[in-house]
Amino acid sequence: MMKILVIRLSSLGDVILTTPVLAAIRSKYPDAVLDFLVMDTCLEAIRGNSHIDHLIAFEKRRYPGVIGLFRFAGELKKNGYDVVVDLHAKLRARVISGMLGARVLRYRKRAWWKSLLVPLGIMKYHADDTIVRNYFRPLKRLGIDFTGEKLEFSFTPEDSSRVSHYRNFVVMAPGAANPTKKWPWEYFAKLGKPLSKTVILIGGKEDVDDCERIQNEIGPRCLNLAGRLSLKQSGALLSLADYLIANDSAPFHIARALDKKVFVIFGPTDPGMFEFNQNTVLLYQGVECSPCSLHGERKCPKGHLRCMKDLTPEKAYRAILASR
Repeated sequence: MMKILVIRLSSLGDVILTTPVLAAIRSKYPDAVLDFLVMDTCLEAIRGNSHIDHLIAFEKRRYPGVIGLFRFAGELKKNGYDVVVDLHAKLRARVISGMLGARVLRYRKRAWWKSLLVPLGIMKYHADDTIVRNYFRPLKRLGIDFTGEKLEFSFTPEDSSRVSHYRNFVVMAPGAANPTKKWPWEYFAKLGKPLSKTVILIGGKEDVDDCERIQNEIGPRCLNLAGRLSLKQSGALLSLADYLIANDSAPFHIARALDKKVFVIFGPTDPGMFEFNQNTVLLYQGVECSPCSLHGERKCPKGHLRCMKDLTPEKAYRAILASR
């Protein structure tokens, strides 16, 4: 029996983006053992996926440093994998995959010169292809072709019960991995005021302060659940929402996986990294200096963040009205 290990260690959104690959592998090799390796901090992005036989967590605290990494890989090697699909392709994933004694099929990231020239400000960043299509490229050697960008995200009945009492609401997710990918919190607040439904805010503990500010501006029609829901519970909430307004972040991909309407805000990064269907509305100014970043930065290279600030709440509101 073939044993396959798929590696994508982080981040939450990128882990969710692997789900079409898992579905395609399972369809092609229904009897194979299919395992998935992910950082313990991103487990909830993939836990419960029906295509996975064993979900394996890498814990940095348990396996610290280079010695810990080698020890972990040595333990993992005992599983006897035939094929490793490395969809991370960074140093930690390369070390682990290289030590397993298996055939390694590795995702090829963007062209190396883009990784060098974009951060230096010499050129803008335009994706070679969507992330999911690039994930599929190494699978050609397994006889698997691109099957589409149908994402998956699961949650339990217990997760649903935590949020089942909410009715007639929209969700805002003002967080993002890097500051330049965040639409100003003031803009979220101003956009939320004319919306006719209850506004529920979600996010991690790091988003609580901004969400409190937004809640205070919108008033009693706004509920702040940031830091109070798990990722699975946030997914259950999104499944009940009328629509989501979010930055380029994990909630954007969760909403896509649940076939929910989502208005997604892009600024410094390239929307071409993803396929948008009829439920996804892109809010993007496309100013002359954008996209300027691979993943977003701590500060705007030019100091003005026009890619976000020029997308006013009024423009976003008109886009929402036009698509309803």
